[in-house]
Amino acid sequence: MTAIIEGMLNGNVRSLAKAITIVENDRPGKKELLKAIFPRTGNAYLIGITGPPGAGKSTLTDKLIALLRQQGKTVGIIAVDPSSPFSGGAILGDRIRMQQHALDDGVFIRSMATRSHLGGLAKTTVDVIHLLDAAGKDVIIVETVGVGQDEVDIVKIAHTTVVVMVPGLGDAVQIAKAGVLEIADVFAVNKADREGAAKLVNELRAMLDMSTGDWKPDIFSTVARDDVGIADLLAGIYQHREYVHGKGLDQVKFKSNVRQELCTYLMDGIIELANSYPDFEQLVDNIYQKEITPLEGAEKLFKKMGVKNNWLTTGGDDAEKN
Repeated sequence: MTAIIEGMLNGNVRSLAKAITIVENDRPGKKELLKAIFPRTGNAYLIGITGPPGAGKSTLTDKLIALLRQQGKTVGIIAVDPSSPFSGGAILGDRIRMQQHALDDGVFIRSMATRSHLGGLAKTTVDVIHLLDAAGKDVIIVETVGVGQDEVDIVKIAHTTVVVMVPGLGDAVQIAKAGVLEIADVFAVNKADREGAAKLVNELRAMLDMSTGDWKPDIFSTVARDDVGIADLLAGIYQHREYVHGKGLDQVKFKSNVRQELCTYLMDGIIELANSYPDFEQLVDNIYQKEITPLEGAEKLFKKMGVKNNWLTTGGDDAEKN
């Protein structure tokens, strides 16, 4: 493990790949690895790329990588794909669309499967971000799975979230109204050479005019396939970065991420502990038979764990009496 840690911290690509595999698959050494690299984190700039399927997120990401490399930035990419129902692995494999960077030591691309985790990200995404950060990547781009309206977890981790929209999808604006509008720091209307692009830009701008807040997202028209509008989009991303840094929001985001990570591990630990109790399945059967409610089942488990669970009770009931 020491060799892997030293290798990835010194820029060895194979060591970094091995470290990510250990973390992603919960293999022995994960705790030691994360403890060793955590003090080296917090330096990379995190960009989230999200939006509906078919919007051209991977092509747009590919062009952003090329431009960042021209500027001398090292880049880490996490492309989160849907999971295979058979192997649990990533189905799409976005690395295929970014092959021009395969031999570039300044670019590291990793596809990750969601493994049925909701929200558009894989469960271990943040841990992998820490590894890329500690390995010295200047910019880390996280491209989400593209599942639609539930795909909002990216806003919890990214410093700047780019929402990619595309004309011709009947529900494009509806998706924005349903939650994506609220998470965007920058909009990219991709495939802007298509009919309806100008209309989509105007509709987004009209909705943004009704929004409140200090930051109003810019809207950039792009044709990623032809490398059109990419430089303007990256300039808009940098502009948001300056705003975030100037307001001190990057540190607020970092602390929020730490809290979220802690809560995630706590939830995983609580669920694992609950599943370890011999009568867990009996409680499941009791709930299935409608003998108790799921809330009562949770109360009973917390009581067995020795956890004071009055916060679960409602209507003045006392769980300790059950």
